[in-house]
Amino acid sequence: MLTLTESAQKAIRRFIQGSEEPVSGLRLAVVGGGCSGLQYSMNLVADKEAEDFEVTCGPVTVYVDPLSAPYLKGTTVDFLDGLEGSGFKFVNPNASHSCGCGSSFTA
Repeated sequence: MLTLTESAQKAIRRFIQGSEEPVSGLRLAVVGGGCSGLQYSMNLVADKEAEDFEVTCGPVTVYVDPLSAPYLKGTTVDFLDGLEGSGFKFVNPNASHSCGCGSSFTA
């Protein structure tokens, strides 16, 4: 369903280890917004919601709600860290159009 690159896994593990609150995993969702209509939402969470799909990506557990799952099917999440900044990059085969910054898309 979803792939986290090794770089993304390491970044998420760092965020989890640095959290002051208990964390069981990462909730990844697609929500309305952004300049292309849909955008990604990533949050560290203490608990899985009852209806969430649970995806294990190396040492990271990712929770995806049923409405977001079709939008995220086949998506690869990477973490880039360079001179121009750092952040997560999504390669989504379900996106028909992405904005220039890459944080929102149209399905």
